[in-house]
Amino acid sequence: MGIFRNPAVIITLILLVVVLFGARRLPDVAKSVGTSLKIFKKEVRELRDDDEDEPRRSTTESASTEAGSGTGAPAGTSATTPAPPTSAAGTSDPGPGAGEHRNA
Repeated sequence: MGIFRNPAVIITLILLVVVLFGARRLPDVAKSVGTSLKIFKKEVRELRDDDEDEPRRSTTESASTEAGSGTGAPAGTSATTPAPPTSAAGTSDPGPGAGEHRNA
């Protein structure tokens, strides 16, 4: 930026900041700004990592489903409940006990 090439402008800005905040509050303001930037950068980094992990998870899940696991769990993990058996197209599986009738 062309404005900051002139040393008089930089000195004027520094004096303006000192007058507005006071010499005693400048370290506190600088610490707060530094902490805020640190937190902001950390959150942005986590969001980027989450975005990068999401495509990997979806490709891993689809690969494990195509391999016949049927659980949809990522590779290397075990599912706590097995996937229900799938029936052939056009047929319906009524489940256990559906055809049983009690005669009284």
